[in-house]
Amino acid sequence: MNQEQLNAMRHSLAHITAQAVQRLWPEARFGVGPVVENGFYYDIDIPGVKISEDDFGKIEAEMRKVIAENFLFERSEKHVDEAICWAQDAKQIYKVELLNDLKRAGTTVAKDLDASEMGTIAEGNAAVENVSFYTDGDFTDLCRGPHAESTGKVGAFKLMRVAGAYWRGKETNPQMQRLYGVAFASQEELGIHLKMLEEAKARDHRKLGKELDLFTFSELVGPGLPLWTPRGTILRNKLDAFVQTLRDEVGFEQVAIPHITKKDLYERSGHWAKFSDELFKSQSREGHEFALKPMNCPHHTQIYASQPRSYRDLPIRYRETTTCYRDEQSGELNGLSRVRAFNQDDAHIFCRASQVEQEALAIWDIIDKFYGGLGFGELKVRFSTHDPDNMAAYLGEEAKWQEVESQLLNVVKHRVGDAFMPGIGEAAFYGPKIDFMAKDALGRTWQVATIQLDFNQPENFDLTCTDEQGNPERTVMVHCAIMGSLERFLSIYIEHSAGWFPFWAAPEQIRILTINDTVKDYVDEITSILSEIVLMQPLKYNEVRFTTDDRNESLGKKIRAATEMKIPVQLIVGPKDKEARQVSLRTRSGEEKVNLDALADYLRGL
Repeated sequence: MNQEQLNAMRHSLAHITAQAVQRLWPEARFGVGPVVENGFYYDIDIPGVKISEDDFGKIEAEMRKVIAENFLFERSEKHVDEAICWAQDAKQIYKVELLNDLKRAGTTVAKDLDASEMGTIAEGNAAVENVSFYTDGDFTDLCRGPHAESTGKVGAFKLMRVAGAYWRGKETNPQMQRLYGVAFASQEELGIHLKMLEEAKARDHRKLGKELDLFTFSELVGPGLPLWTPRGTILRNKLDAFVQTLRDEVGFEQVAIPHITKKDLYERSGHWAKFSDELFKSQSREGHEFALKPMNCPHHTQIYASQPRSYRDLPIRYRETTTCYRDEQSGELNGLSRVRAFNQDDAHIFCRASQVEQEALAIWDIIDKFYGGLGFGELKVRFSTHDPDNMAAYLGEEAKWQEVESQLLNVVKHRVGDAFMPGIGEAAFYGPKIDFMAKDALGRTWQVATIQLDFNQPENFDLTCTDEQGNPERTVMVHCAIMGSLERFLSIYIEHSAGWFPFWAAPEQIRILTINDTVKDYVDEITSILSEIVLMQPLKYNEVRFTTDDRNESLGKKIRAATEMKIPVQLIVGPKDKEARQVSLRTRSGEEKVNLDALADYLRGL
């Protein structure tokens, strides 16, 4: 079964879900039911009824009845005005709204509609004459299709969860109940996917973050605002230090900027017009409007612009890991994956157009070293370009976009030839990107690092250097993020590693486990050695972090406690170890004896 057939099957199951819900609750009102990765959902509103997972059994049973009846999916068309009357008669208020948008603008996609007109009655000439419907048995729905041939040919499915979702993503609209399901061509494929989900549940970064004491949230502080514990802060700092070590090797310099700015900066950069709704805004006592920064690039332009620059000075490379803030809607927040305050390992290069390719390739090397060092496989590449049919979403003229994209494409082809994915419409509003895609231990693909070429902000801020003839030359700006948002990256990495971090980055690298009190003097010798060990790879001057568990508990209990905390190295010390001048060293690979005088070299080699 190809992807197109699989999507049609999943879309058919979305209809069957709505059909089953309507049979159980005839007053149900329906929104939209699209295909999503691995399945589908349907937005449903049932006055006075809240669906829970306890209802899934009877909904699935009704769905199986529909499947057993093997209804054909039959397409029909109605004039748009007739369709509106149909929806009104059926008391399907959300379909009425969608049909009015179709009549007025020819689309139901919210981002392509005038926000002031959404949900209003369409007057005058219709943008579309007819609209399509699909019927299977006793259920008819507004739909473009395609569908499976019949309800009996929809593979294997399972309802997974129900979540709140504002109608059309707008928080002033009614909250729908979004009913999610997964679907595959066979029961075997469904079983494999469900097993993977069970493993994902065990690896959930929210669960592990609490168990490993990495981060927490507080209702008093507010949703989407993570608080990092000492252990979590060590992990973050070590990963960030790895990134900055790699950057410093190619000439980046650290800078620091404030967390707020006047409105004027973002008006000049173009961010105010594009992201005004996502900004946390405030007003000073003098009446000036400020915003918490959602990104760092406009600030960095002002460091560059603070003095005249010669072509001899370029490239100039700034780096900074700093907190950014975005006013995400409450319903979109999700652990560390989507937050309101996040730390970004941001960097910007100011260079000549002729230097772009060498700078981008140097960043690419950093990305490969970082992700390779953390156990990710080969990264896939997406070349993200503008959508020529939607130039209103971008700054600048299309001819310039094509020129700049051609330059960045040279970088991609130099490195991977034609082995990249096209990403039409995935560019930043100021320029094209090279996006890197990592596959985690569960086979899920995530967009991680990015290299972005920006020709618009240098224009907006009039950033130049003096060329060889003494004339002003427009500077080019390269944005690069290795982890990007540390919070989002750690949500991916915690789940990828299941909390087993590499020795150099682990918050607690070593735990000494004593068998009894007779080895206290020997433990003192061991801790003296550990205190003097400094790791130099991949980070320099990385002192060893260790603790001692000398509680009056059984050794088995101490081992379980250390294993639950995912401590990479456990040093078991008993009277026999003391007598032999050894330690029993326990890792995930097994257990072995190491002579005390060889311990430091052994640990440096991990």
